[in-house]
Amino acid sequence: MEESSIQISGLQSTSILSMSYDLNYLEKTKNNPMVVQWEDEISKIQHDIALLKNAIAGLEEEEKVIKANHSVSDRSQTLDLNRVKEVSSYYRQRITAIRNEIFKTNLTINEHKLTMTKLQKQLAETNNAPQEEQGELTIVFDAPIATNLNLSISYLVQDAGWMPNYDVKSEQLNAPIDLAYKAHVYQKTGKDWNNVNVTLSTGNPNINVNKPNLGTKYLNFVSRYAKRHKSIPQKKRYTYNPMVRKITGTVVDQSGTPLPGANVVVKGTQQGVQTDFDGNFELDVLSGEELSISYIGFSSQEIPIYSSVINIQMEEDAAALDEVVVTAMGVKREQRALSYAVSSVSSGVNGKVSGVTIRGHNSTTKEQSPLYIIDGVPLEGFMEGDLDASEIQHMEVLKGDEAISLYGNRANNGIVLITTKKSNIQDDLTNTKFVIKKPYSIVSDGDITAIEINTFQLTATYEHFAAPIVNENVFLTAQLKGWEKLQLLPGEANIYYEGGYARKTNIDPFIVKKEMTLSLGIDPNITISRKQQRNFKSKSFTGSNRILDRTYDLEIKNNKSTAINLKLMDRVPVSQNRDIKVDDIDPKNADYNKKTGLLTWNLKLDPSANQKESFSFQVKYPRGKYISL
Repeated sequence: MEESSIQISGLQSTSILSMSYDLNYLEKTKNNPMVVQWEDEISKIQHDIALLKNAIAGLEEEEKVIKANHSVSDRSQTLDLNRVKEVSSYYRQRITAIRNEIFKTNLTINEHKLTMTKLQKQLAETNNAPQEEQGELTIVFDAPIATNLNLSISYLVQDAGWMPNYDVKSEQLNAPIDLAYKAHVYQKTGKDWNNVNVTLSTGNPNINVNKPNLGTKYLNFVSRYAKRHKSIPQKKRYTYNPMVRKITGTVVDQSGTPLPGANVVVKGTQQGVQTDFDGNFELDVLSGEELSISYIGFSSQEIPIYSSVINIQMEEDAAALDEVVVTAMGVKREQRALSYAVSSVSSGVNGKVSGVTIRGHNSTTKEQSPLYIIDGVPLEGFMEGDLDASEIQHMEVLKGDEAISLYGNRANNGIVLITTKKSNIQDDLTNTKFVIKKPYSIVSDGDITAIEINTFQLTATYEHFAAPIVNENVFLTAQLKGWEKLQLLPGEANIYYEGGYARKTNIDPFIVKKEMTLSLGIDPNITISRKQQRNFKSKSFTGSNRILDRTYDLEIKNNKSTAINLKLMDRVPVSQNRDIKVDDIDPKNADYNKKTGLLTWNLKLDPSANQKESFSFQVKYPRGKYISL
């Protein structure tokens, strides 16, 4: 524990004269009983491998003797033809037998090595847990009168924490999104936490919270090579995730164009890679807590290793560009109460938060009680008041054939599906706390314990998306509404669509505005192509300027058996130099944003439908200069 973090409450009228905290290293953790057995097995395998290697060495020596003897015999005596055949046959048979024996022995050695490697890995995993050091806290009290105290001691420990994680599930198009908000909790304190009450806090005691002091800035002449910009600490949006061992991601510029050759390095180590032609990278993390990303002409970034999927958007550094020479060669958050509880009750169904009544087609018949399913468990005889309304996270009513197909005759009067809250939320001055209702046991081995914070059902708008200038695939996306009231934190998300695992992505509430858009994966049943028209009649030069006429055709084919909504995007370049003119812009059917140059088509394609779109523009710039379209 951190000694400076120890707090004691419940002192009443007493005071503390002194307090000391020490570690007792004499008490050792009892070994796993299997450790001795694994170590004995490893020693036996090493012994067997040594014997087998000795056998191979003996066979190799025998082969050398046979070859040497054969050579001497050939030089010292003349043999007749029959004798030559006899000797040659013996040498061939013995040499073949020796080499076969060596080959079989090596196979046996390899099998032993595989077994030994597995045992060594299991042993290393077991020994990964730290030794249990016995902490001794000694306190001297000063009591004016005899007093019985009920003390509460709290403290911080190292090597413990939690990371947000999400499961996002969609059963079909136009269905609501089920969002499971989870915490991956880990600890390596040397002591198992058995059946403990868990409170998850967003506070981080390792962040420097001292306010900065701003002084006067005095200008004077400096060397032209002096550093122009000082590094400014950025807002801490992400926290280090010690569970990440491999990172994949993409590095792009502000327009979304991939940056090939960007350097991605684990800060403080030699572990690093460069992005490929599509801006993608893959990096194993053996040590370190931060990624450093750099690219010529762009501001370098340093971000904590918070996820196994990290995508980076680089920003141009104007100061850095001044030094580049180009040659020809070269919200106050509000807590949600019951806004979800009755949102999915269909029209024509009378419902209450508890004690729901379901009416059939004949409202004059006697009302019967439905079957209540609480967190997946059927409860017979459930009565109004058995569950506090504030405990309900979501409620849904099913009736008729749909209900009977799930629970048989018990569902003749309908079903009420209720999902309860898994935690209570407390908003403090500087952080949020999730008080988990169910106790958990968290062992001290550094492995993950998944704790469910809450589950939500969010309204989603489904849409296909394509931007063939940067990626020729068509993506299925879902725009989520109401997410901003859920107190989400940045974390990894597992996407499940139509019962199958789709992909892993990130949820980052810090960078989204109104609607959160999730990519559910690539839809291979929709194809798209982007081709440039050839215009041989276009003028290449006029006066001292070069002119480029560009027309692009986009063709989309819906091979699905259902209609789709597709958001198609492309772009017209925007000039940042007065010598470069972009004129004659014809967006055709697209919505055109003059400021960003982005083109947007909102299309509806029927099954097996084919649609073509196009746009054009002209670029004029001085001869002898070069641009990249």
